[in-house]
Amino acid sequence: MPHVDAPELDALTRLLEQSSDPENPDARQIHDVLTRVRTIAVVGISRDPTKAARRVPSYLAAKGYELIPVNPNAERILGRPARARLEDVEEAVDMVLVFRPSDEAGEIVREAAERPEAPVIWLQEGIRNDEAASRARKEGGTVVQDLCAFKSHRALRLG
Repeated sequence: MPHVDAPELDALTRLLEQSSDPENPDARQIHDVLTRVRTIAVVGISRDPTKAARRVPSYLAAKGYELIPVNPNAERILGRPARARLEDVEEAVDMVLVFRPSDEAGEIVREAAERPEAPVIWLQEGIRNDEAASRARKEGGTVVQDLCAFKSHRALRLG
């Protein structure tokens, strides 16, 4: 695991304090997630390059993460074939990154938690579903809510 300096952990801790979910993993755990993850299914990735649901995945792809777009209204996004639903993703994924409204996130969290590879489930900033997150955590899953993956990656200066 790459070394992380205290200033980077402090910066991420400040971001975590802004999140509305006190049950999120701590800064070191988030660092471990972002350095371990390679393949990310992005549920709700946007075709619109001006939206965060497109800018954040674009940034992650530029940093070397392999993305699998999940959007029923697109054939390809970021040069990759899009899948209509998470259940259409046959490849093993390390993380499911969610850009859908909180009221839709619960079902996505449940589907992600049922995957055999037990991916990290990350609900982007502004998105929470406490009931589904609590259930997934009780089953041993790692769930991040209401936290921006871009800001977290940048805070840790991972690349």
